[in-house]
Amino acid sequence: MNTNNQTEILYTESGFSDVLAEVKQLIISDFAKADFDERRPAKDLVTAEKRLSETYEAMQLLGAGQHVPFMGMTSILRLTEKIKRGQILEAEELTEYSDFLRSFRMIRKLFEVNRYQTPNLQRYAAGLGDFQGIVSEIERSVSGSRLKDDSSKELRKIRGRIRSIERDLQQSLDKWLKNPMTAKYLQDRLIITKDDRCTLPVKAEFQSRIKGNIIDRSNKGTTVFIEPSGVAKANDKLIMAKAEETAESYQILAGLTGMIAEELSAIDHSREIIGELDIILARAKYSRRIDGRMLSVNDREELLLQGARYPLLGAAAVPLYLELGQKSRGLVITGPNAGGKTVVLKTVALLCLMAASGLLFCHEGGSTLPLLQKIEIDIGDQQNLENALSTFSGHMANLSGILQRSHRGSLVLVDEIGSGTEPKEGAALGIAVMETLYEQGALVIATTHYGEIKDFALGHEDFKTAAMAFDARTLAPKYELLMDQVGESNAFWIAEEKGLAQDVLSKAAAYLQGAAPASKKKNFMKKERKAVTQEAAESQSFEKGDRVRLTETGEIGLFYELQDTDTGMVLVAKRLQPVFLRRLQLVMPATELYPRDYDLDSLFLEFRERKFLRDLDRGSKKAHKQLRKEAKQRRESIVRE
Repeated sequence: MNTNNQTEILYTESGFSDVLAEVKQLIISDFAKADFDERRPAKDLVTAEKRLSETYEAMQLLGAGQHVPFMGMTSILRLTEKIKRGQILEAEELTEYSDFLRSFRMIRKLFEVNRYQTPNLQRYAAGLGDFQGIVSEIERSVSGSRLKDDSSKELRKIRGRIRSIERDLQQSLDKWLKNPMTAKYLQDRLIITKDDRCTLPVKAEFQSRIKGNIIDRSNKGTTVFIEPSGVAKANDKLIMAKAEETAESYQILAGLTGMIAEELSAIDHSREIIGELDIILARAKYSRRIDGRMLSVNDREELLLQGARYPLLGAAAVPLYLELGQKSRGLVITGPNAGGKTVVLKTVALLCLMAASGLLFCHEGGSTLPLLQKIEIDIGDQQNLENALSTFSGHMANLSGILQRSHRGSLVLVDEIGSGTEPKEGAALGIAVMETLYEQGALVIATTHYGEIKDFALGHEDFKTAAMAFDARTLAPKYELLMDQVGESNAFWIAEEKGLAQDVLSKAAAYLQGAAPASKKKNFMKKERKAVTQEAAESQSFEKGDRVRLTETGEIGLFYELQDTDTGMVLVAKRLQPVFLRRLQLVMPATELYPRDYDLDSLFLEFRERKFLRDLDRGSKKAHKQLRKEAKQRRESIVRE
């Protein structure tokens, strides 16, 4: 797998791609966005600390209600490229470029005033060039999208002549418009310019009544645009004057563009500074949005998170407390499915990448993160693959590559290490992989369900364990990491809570301790049943949970309760129905079917709920997804309250 693919997987799995996309949206200029796309998390301590300090200073500035006066940035890269190709900027483009250059002085002044609060940013701003001469000349010559008359003496003279000719033309043509003898031949009483010549719109049938040159015709042929013979010379003069205006305007625009071209090298340097400030401000805006706080980075391979939150979960994120590197270089996280183990791995990877990129995240203070040379991650939705072989094969392929690339300065994060194959073999492979990574000098965090891997971590001097908290009352995960604890799958506890018979639990506990299950063949010969007399059937009394047979149909059901002296309610074929007691036959009493303290009401739960519980027990993806959804809704409800 090539480096680009590894980076893409890391960014996607951790959520860093989503964070970068949100930051990029906050960048104003195209050139800064292009530069941001090329940025990578810092590999050295000096760069990382500098980025964090810059972001923090910008956050302070924004928090004080101040804003950096970025102007004319949206198209500046395109305009600069146009100048480099030797093209001339139009008037409105010069105005935009002037705004951009004018902002340099304003930005320098802003950071000079705030130099004690933003020393790093002030040093950037101090490097911005002063192009006031160009700005003043553009402002003297250009107003919005038009050159001013006073841009040059020649332009002022030409435009004066144009206005004079236009007045003469207007007066001459007004005579035609106001003359009742000629006005009736016109389609409209308007002067219309066609091919730079002033014309009258004449009805086609009357074109012979107006002496002059036909300049154009309408698409339908109903109107003819005629230049009356008396205004032809004036039109010629106007066309010539406007050509002179165009030529003079071109000279002025070329001169102003040339002034910029002469300073392009210095302007490009200042543009890079503006781009850096644009990126820093975007990082600050995003960090403020997620309630980021200042943190530290280190080259001691120390990772300490104090109440850190996964930024992409917003208010639903549970604070994470985690320590690695100083007291131990390996961590094994255990706990139930859907308990948040994977989110812990994603959080660690994402926050390390953010810190190295100058992004502050939400935490309680005191957090520090290591500057890593490499972060490796193996997180996959195992249930999305078609079979265990493909799951395990992909898992092993990832780990093989990780083992080849990992070294001192690496952080390796593995979800469900060794999963997807026979448990004992998977656990043995998982332990071997973690030992090798440890010997290579990498920091290791892995999640697992395997008891052997938990025991390995407990017995290793440089490994710690942690567990995901579980609410025994609601059977719901708390998504909270508890350091120095070992989590359980809670399978026995959940099974007992859900009514699994005590003798079954006892057998399971014995098998867990190494007892051998029974292996002898049992005789299942059908026993003859004695006929039940009418009197015996009527004298029988039934209790809740008794298994009964309906003598008329032969169906088997569960007795629920007496409805009256002659009738009882029986659960048959997934629904309760009344049945005469004399038509019921006891198959087995509830006392023999269930433990003493068994909740018999649970037998009569609505069928869909019982099916949902069965689906959970057998590991249904759909049921577990529904359980996670309900847990999320409960958390969001608590947050709102």
